[in-house]
Amino acid sequence: MTDLRIGIIGFGARGSLSRHAHHPGEGSRITVVADPSERGKEAAREALGEDVAIVDGVEELLAQHEVDAVMVLAPDYAHASVALRTLEAGIPTFCEKPMAITVEDTDAMLALAKEKRARLYIGHNMRHMPVVRQMKAIVDSGRIGRVRAIWCRHFVGTGGDFYFKDWHAERAKATSLLLQKGAHDIDVIHWLAGGYTRRVSGIGDLAVYGDITDRRDNSDRRMWDWFDADIWPPTAQKELNPVIDVEDISMIQMRLDNGVLASYQQCHFTPDYFRSYTVIGDAGRIENMGDGSGDQIHLWESRRSGPGRPDAVEVIARAEGGHGGADPSLIAEFLGFVRHGGVTDVSAVAAREAVATGVYGAESIRHDGMPYDVPPVPEDVRRYFDDGQA
Repeated sequence: MTDLRIGIIGFGARGSLSRHAHHPGEGSRITVVADPSERGKEAAREALGEDVAIVDGVEELLAQHEVDAVMVLAPDYAHASVALRTLEAGIPTFCEKPMAITVEDTDAMLALAKEKRARLYIGHNMRHMPVVRQMKAIVDSGRIGRVRAIWCRHFVGTGGDFYFKDWHAERAKATSLLLQKGAHDIDVIHWLAGGYTRRVSGIGDLAVYGDITDRRDNSDRRMWDWFDADIWPPTAQKELNPVIDVEDISMIQMRLDNGVLASYQQCHFTPDYFRSYTVIGDAGRIENMGDGSGDQIHLWESRRSGPGRPDAVEVIARAEGGHGGADPSLIAEFLGFVRHGGVTDVSAVAAREAVATGVYGAESIRHDGMPYDVPPVPEDVRRYFDDGQA
């Protein structure tokens, strides 16, 4: 098999994802990396070797190198501008999630990909996480009946280190952590429910990190340079980003187009770090007790069950690779999509709907809980992507 030539744009926090696409002689290899920073260039050389070309940016990559596909791993606020350039060139494009930080940019990406017939794939790796896939299989089996409601609680115990010491803390560069973190969970809610949010309202606050006055410009460092798991309580954090204007606790309620009701709660100053999904059908419910390999999914399907006494327990499968084995499966699906096209478990329309729900959810939070209608994707665009971008 001839190797697909893959270009990487941005080699920062998600640069490690590229290793799953770099298998020379086995179907795909990284041939060029674009990153404007010396640290990004050095990290790429160390990870991928001296045979990989290193350039400054997307324009240089497109002008000087032929590639069969690109992976956009730049910061969230650069996703749209870079992906629009690669899609304009007709190149199959992997874009890390969130798809973009505005609804306008997500819609522009969908429209351009359709116009140019350039395959677009969004990095929603949680659709490949064992916990999510096993919950999806239970829902699809009909064991809990028709889904009526989904609740998700996301306890982000590393919030202070991961999201309040760099650009993630700024609305201008992230819009809201309902995108950077919430886009994962909103997409999972939509997938399990089989529908998309059409109305959203929320409340939230910058309850803890906004009061911390110890600030530092951390642009000369990366997350693992400052991460310290021993810092507790969250008010003891130091060297936060100079600008902090995103919420550190958010709660949104959603009404989906198929009648399912959903809620999502996200807190960045809890001691623990995991997601808890509850899916309630009209014949039972499921809930994950942890989200990693070896944790459990509990199933209640009788009135004789109770707290700690589910009717059945399913153990979450073990898998190798980042994010519970999701990352290698994600890239494998993308590479297959580049070669063959077709319908994938990851959906570009769903990625847009996750961003739109997060954006309007943030607007509601910032306007005292005012409900917002989430505009749908035009039917012809939705049909094109749902049919596999044929």
